[in-house]
Amino acid sequence: MNTTRILAALVVAVAATVGGFYAGHVFNGGDTVAATQPGAGSGNAVEQLWKATPPGAAGTSQPLAAFKGKPVVVNFWASWCGPCVKEMPTLSAMQREYEKKGITFIGLGVDSEKNVNDFLQKVPVAYPVYVTGFGGADLARSFGNNAGGLPFTVVIDSKGAVRSTKLGEVNPTELKHILDSL
Repeated sequence: MNTTRILAALVVAVAATVGGFYAGHVFNGGDTVAATQPGAGSGNAVEQLWKATPPGAAGTSQPLAAFKGKPVVVNFWASWCGPCVKEMPTLSAMQREYEKKGITFIGLGVDSEKNVNDFLQKVPVAYPVYVTGFGGADLARSFGNNAGGLPFTVVIDSKGAVRSTKLGEVNPTELKHILDSL
């Protein structure tokens, strides 16, 4: 009897998860952040990033191409992701430190606009944050995040080359070493 209930609950949970991802994709227009084909090179992913114009947390859209030609740290995150929330103060402090060197951090919230804004009211950050919805997960996959996990951080140099990707919480020492080499 308990096994049947557990199995039924598992089936409902999987169906709800799949339905949620599908609904988020549909309600976000399916192309909030353009995705590349699986297996595409990271150069193509960078071009897709520059083509994206997601809404900012402040409600205005800005083409991410504004960051082209500059070293950028792109952090894919969500308000419901514990490690994402934990690392954001560290990333914010690093933004303040590295902005003097011309390095910009950008947050791409793989989440709803409401959740992102509610989160930023509690935990302000020193870098621009954009709302990508589930399209952000597709973009993260194009950078090699085949697991689709969060947080996922990508370091892109001023020439548009991906210098580093990190699935999971960043190690500040490792990230500083990468940024110091740019």
